[in-house]
Amino acid sequence: MAKKKKVRRFYDYSLLFCVIFLMAFGLVMIYSASSYTAQLTQKGDSTYFLKRQFVIAVGGLLVAIIISKMDYRWFQRLSMLGYLLSYVLMIAVTLVGKEINGKKRWLGVGMFSFQPTEFAKVALIVFLAAYVVKHVNKLNTWRGMIQMMFLAFPIAAIVGLNNLSSGVIILGIAVVMLFVACKRYAIFLCSGVGAFALIFTAQFWEPFLEKMNILHAYQMKRIHVWLDPTQYAQEGGYQVLQGLYAIGSGGLFGKGLGESIQKLGFVPEAQNDMIFSIICEELGLFGAVSVILIFMFMIYRCMVIANNAPDLFGAMLVVGVMAHIAIQVILNIAVVTNTIPNTGITLPFISYGGTSVLFLMIEMGLVLSVSNQIKLERA
Repeated sequence: MAKKKKVRRFYDYSLLFCVIFLMAFGLVMIYSASSYTAQLTQKGDSTYFLKRQFVIAVGGLLVAIIISKMDYRWFQRLSMLGYLLSYVLMIAVTLVGKEINGKKRWLGVGMFSFQPTEFAKVALIVFLAAYVVKHVNKLNTWRGMIQMMFLAFPIAAIVGLNNLSSGVIILGIAVVMLFVACKRYAIFLCSGVGAFALIFTAQFWEPFLEKMNILHAYQMKRIHVWLDPTQYAQEGGYQVLQGLYAIGSGGLFGKGLGESIQKLGFVPEAQNDMIFSIICEELGLFGAVSVILIFMFMIYRCMVIANNAPDLFGAMLVVGVMAHIAIQVILNIAVVTNTIPNTGITLPFISYGGTSVLFLMIEMGLVLSVSNQIKLERA
């Protein structure tokens, strides 16, 4: 008599441990990069940024674990509500948002504030995953592809008005999800070649952008700095050059944890967008490559979960999260190394920023929820 097969659920603990490791490593690097600045600006409290990030990291981890034990299909019902709410929040931040460092990107009261752009990324991933499920047969037509991108473009445009980098990430997420959902690969290949061509011929189209007033003055300035940072060494190029000095001085194995010189007031906001440069200075090429490999392992685990997801909605959810993390990591490292213009992008799980970490943990909770619905059979 054949034995009955017992069904048990899979849970990707390797991905969970990877997330925990990155957050723990991020806390160490935030303290290392911010202790000097915090001691000067926060009444001698060198652990100010560390403590704030630690609270959000622990809270975010608990939220992720709770979401991972829920059925991710429940979020499909809320996809339209979240999508519409993202518009409301982005319009609100444009009208009544808190201005910090000359930019309106935050909503909140008093000490409590958050960036609606992070919510918009999660909401769009869930909404597009639900949309693909309903219209999967239409996505191989030009009309279906255009319709899906049209759903992402308005929110990306609104986000891009205040935060161009986040607008680019939102569009990138939509493109990757569409690429996975449809079979017209030639157009994506042509688009990718065209994008690289634009980047490598920047010096030719820069005058055109300036003449047509397509970008804001500060955005044009960033392009000028990117093309020749030494010419703007005392202005926009200062942060870029100091970051490059930090990377170059780290060598193969770095100066040692906590031994960075550039974090001592030379690299502005070293715990935020430029934290990768401090990693390079203190841990060297070895540390930088190790961090990149950990992110690559995270992407690999997401691919495994997406390939084994119980349904299309779960697979597309994981693809959206995977695209978000991959794009943000690539853009952050590209900015720090001056491969692309400075766009103010954080390094996921590592850079200082409560809103970013919280919503990233929500996304990882969704991925783990999909993994928890994968059924394994054993005799």
